[in-house]
Amino acid sequence: MATSSQALSVSELNKQARQALERDVGEVWVEGELSNVSRPASGHIYFTLKDDRAQVRCVLFRQRARFVSAPMRDGDQVKLRGRVSLFEPRGDYQLIAEAVQAAGLGELLAAFERLKAQLDAEGVFANTRALPFPPRKILILSSGTGAAIRDVLAVLAARWPLADVTLIPVPVQGVEAAPAMIAALGLLNRQARLAPERDVVLITRGGGSLEDLWAFNNEHLARAIFHSRLPVMSAVGHEVDITLADFAADVRAPTPSAAAERLVPDQHALKRQLTDQKSRLHRAMQRRLERDSQQLDSLRARLKHPGEQLNRQRQHVTTLTQRLTRAMQQTLAQQQSRVTQLGRRLTSQDMARLHRAESERVNQLHRRMENAIQRQFQRQQARLTSAARELNAISPLAVLGRGYAIAQDDKGQVVRRAEETQPGQKLSLRLGEGRLSVEVKRRFK
Repeated sequence: MATSSQALSVSELNKQARQALERDVGEVWVEGELSNVSRPASGHIYFTLKDDRAQVRCVLFRQRARFVSAPMRDGDQVKLRGRVSLFEPRGDYQLIAEAVQAAGLGELLAAFERLKAQLDAEGVFANTRALPFPPRKILILSSGTGAAIRDVLAVLAARWPLADVTLIPVPVQGVEAAPAMIAALGLLNRQARLAPERDVVLITRGGGSLEDLWAFNNEHLARAIFHSRLPVMSAVGHEVDITLADFAADVRAPTPSAAAERLVPDQHALKRQLTDQKSRLHRAMQRRLERDSQQLDSLRARLKHPGEQLNRQRQHVTTLTQRLTRAMQQTLAQQQSRVTQLGRRLTSQDMARLHRAESERVNQLHRRMENAIQRQFQRQQARLTSAARELNAISPLAVLGRGYAIAQDDKGQVVRRAEETQPGQKLSLRLGEGRLSVEVKRRFK
C-alpha cells in the first residue's frame, strides 16, 4: 500500500490512467448514434457516441477526418474504430477515432424519413404561395427569450422600422412545443380572416441537436402549416438543419436572421434607390430642357417674316405666268405653222370647204387654249390669294388692324411691361395705319 510520501500528482495520475487504458483496452470497434457533432476551425471533429444507456466522448483528428465518407450528422448510426484514451488536462475519458463508417440511420432519423415520405405523398409539402412584401403584419411563433428572436427583432428594426411585429411566445423544445405552436397557428388564422393575404407567420428558433429540434418534425404541426390560410415562413436552426416544418411551409429560410432579411425590404437600399432615381430624373429633365431649347432656337432661325413669304409667292406666280405666256406663244406659232403647211397642201382641193373646216378647228383650239389659260390663271390666282390670307393671318400687321398697337421707346425697342416705362417718357405707338407719339402719365400694374 502506498504511503502519503508516495502520493501522485494529478497529472501523473491521469498519465498512468491514460497509459493503462491504451495498453489494456487498445483499439476497438464501437457502434452507436452520433450526437453533438462539432467542427471547429481546427478541422478536428468532436462528437458523442451513445446508445440508450451510456455515451462516450470522441474525437476524429483532421488527418483522419479527410478519409471518412460517413456524413457525420447528429442522429446517424455509425461504426467507429478507435483507441480508448484519456485527455489528461481535463481527465476526460475519450475514444480517439481512426475510422468511421455508416451503420444505418438512427431511430430519430428513421422516424423523420418515414414521416417525410408519408407527408410528401399526402401533398403536405405542396405549398408555394408567395409571401406579401412587405407584409402588413409579421406574426412570430418562437421562444420569447431565445437568441433567435433577438436576432430576428434586431434585423427587422434595422432593415424596416415600419414593420408591425407581434411575438406569440411558445415553447420550441419538448413534448409541449408542437401542440402549443399548432394552437397558436390556429388562433392566428381565425383572427386574420379579413386580410390573410397581407399577413405572414414566421415560425423560428435557434440551432440545436436533432432531439432539440424534434418538435418541428411533428406531423400534426406540418399539417397545420399546410392548411394555414396565412402564408408561413419556417426558419428552424442553422442552414444544415432541415425539419418537416420547413418542407410544409411556403418559404424556408436557412437561419432566423436570414428569415428577417427576406421578410422586409432594406430601408437603406430603398433610400439609395430613391436617391439614384431622383438623380436620373433630374438628369433626364435637364437633357429634355436642353433639347427643347435647341429645337426652339432652330425654329426661330427658320421663322421668316410674312412679307418675305408673300414676295416669294408673288415672284413664283410671276414666273408661272411668264412660262405660261411663252408656252401659249409657242403653241400658237406651232399651230399657225401647221395651218400654213396644210394650206399649201390643200391648194388644189376645195379651199372653201377646207378653209371652213380648218377655221372651225382653229377656233375650237383657240377657245380651248383660252379656257385652259383662264383656268390656269384662276388656279394661280387662288393659290396667291390663299397664300396672302395665310400670311396675313400670322402677320403682326393684321393684329394691329384689329385695334391693337405696338409701343416703342425712343430707341425703337418694343415695350412689353408697364414697369419698363417712367412717367413723362415719350413713346411711339404703331397702329394698323400710321403712328402716334404719346407721353406716359401714370403706370398701372
